[in-house]
Amino acid sequence: LAFFPLKMKCLLIASESAEVLFHWSDREYRQSIQEKYGVSSNSLFQLPAFEDILSTLFAPIIISCSTLEDSYTSFTTENNHIYVLHQFDECLYIAVNGDGEEKEDDLRRKLYVLKKMVEVMFGMVTLSGNLLRKELRPQDTEQRARLWKYLQSLLDTYSLLRENDQSFLVEAVERLIHPQLCELCIEFLERRLVQQLNSSVERAGEEVLHAFVLVHTKLLAFYSSRNASILTPSDLLALIVMAQNMYPSNVDLDDMSPEVSNGLRLLKQLLVSVTISCFSVKDADSTSGSGPETFYTPEPSPSSRSSSSSGLLEKAGRGETPVFEFVDPEIQMAEDSLHTLEINPPDPASPRRVFLEVLHKDGLYPMMPHSMYCLSLWPGITLVLLTKISSSALAISVYKYLEDFDKLEKRLHEGHGGPASARSPLNMQDIRSKMDKFIKSLEPHDLQYAQLQNVWAEFKSRAFSRAGSGFNKDLIPWCKNMKTQLCGIYRQCFLTDSLSADVTHRLSAGLQERAQAMVREKLVDWKDFLLVKSKRNITMVSYLEDFPGLVHFICVDRATGQMIAPSLSIAERTTSELGKGPVANYIKNKVRQP
Repeated sequence: LAFFPLKMKCLLIASESAEVLFHWSDREYRQSIQEKYGVSSNSLFQLPAFEDILSTLFAPIIISCSTLEDSYTSFTTENNHIYVLHQFDECLYIAVNGDGEEKEDDLRRKLYVLKKMVEVMFGMVTLSGNLLRKELRPQDTEQRARLWKYLQSLLDTYSLLRENDQSFLVEAVERLIHPQLCELCIEFLERRLVQQLNSSVERAGEEVLHAFVLVHTKLLAFYSSRNASILTPSDLLALIVMAQNMYPSNVDLDDMSPEVSNGLRLLKQLLVSVTISCFSVKDADSTSGSGPETFYTPEPSPSSRSSSSSGLLEKAGRGETPVFEFVDPEIQMAEDSLHTLEINPPDPASPRRVFLEVLHKDGLYPMMPHSMYCLSLWPGITLVLLTKISSSALAISVYKYLEDFDKLEKRLHEGHGGPASARSPLNMQDIRSKMDKFIKSLEPHDLQYAQLQNVWAEFKSRAFSRAGSGFNKDLIPWCKNMKTQLCGIYRQCFLTDSLSADVTHRLSAGLQERAQAMVREKLVDWKDFLLVKSKRNITMVSYLEDFPGLVHFICVDRATGQMIAPSLSIAERTTSELGKGPVANYIKNKVRQP
């Protein structure tokens, strides 16, 4: 294998056939490509030539991973370049580092973050390698370039937030600390904004489930309607990344405007001496929110708080690795190329389809479709609305059938006496009846419907008829085919058709403008204060008396996925809360350690 002589960082998604489905690379990586292959700088970013070069370079790695029974997950070259590989379903994710700034665990975290972003963008389509290929690699080169630039910009935004924002350093949501204002905003979202939106005839069948206000990356207020499910911390962090990508924060407190200076003076008047009691996850339920020795965090709506707690504990109970975890803040992934991206400014009235976890009474359903509305109130302050789309019940049905066919496939692999058979008994006659009704309920006019119907008919013929082979290993390919067709229906309804359907099935532009105006009117007197408060959320003054020599602290409650910490440095000409220098580096390195 030929590897590059220069510093480099790269992220890659590839199919089993060594086809590049997505890539991101930094300047050093692209320069090494240019030197090695003599590619001109003008053609370096052109597709598909650059993809072909990447396919050639990574093909030996990809093919070996797909053919070896016990494939490697990482390796280091003679030049000390680290390669980390992870197989997610039918796609191989690869991360590369050649400058020594990232270790193996850091690269693996980057792959999990990339996987999370892909899931939020494409939902259950990620379960089918063939369909994900169609989404990530459209035949139209310009469309592909736009899609890749958007996903690359999300990674750039995440990298910058991780470098400059303490909440992304420890991967937990940070709330603005002002109990009176937070409670006022939550009450406003509940009793006025969400009620008016959901009672309007202009909502076109959509229902607002969650509404929250961000000040830069900090959460001012969060409200979930009573019939809303959970919003997990990892989903909320992903949405904050998307909101920041749409409306980037660009605030320098060293060049404060008169408005910001007024906000700073107001902040100093309102500062109250408080102490903080750091509690562990197991003590979270028994810790009171009042009292002289406890730091008060404003309560979110009941559904949002319970959702964050249950979502994180469920992942821990299942033994899964959280999507967001401690990562290396020193990595500047694509900061060099951030200015080269030419993303068209977003249309405020156009929602973005996102796929999030939903907890119902009968179980957890990942990657359920929602519409995300990002409404800028002022620079740095954003209102985000998450709505339930009218056809979301279809996604739940698709997921249930995907689970059924996945369980059946495992049973067929193991044989009827295998452990999967005992753990998950299946009533195939019941599944057959429900699947027949499900197919009849679909729109019969599109090609995807016909394909699902034909595959299901063949499956029934082989599984249930006397002339068929019955339930044995010969049925495994048809289980896979059924899962692909179900993902195809999901893709048709929530990705392909969403481009045209969203024009009519979404909150009207007028309704969005009224929501924007309502929140602006409520917060106009607090605007300048909030912008400063987001940079000086809490101060160290009150803690120095109780903790002499205290330099910095970060308190993270993993039960709720929230954190609190003072800003270490805001006097330098930098947007980083952690500042620069030996103290900041020491704290970042400590956070990285397990």
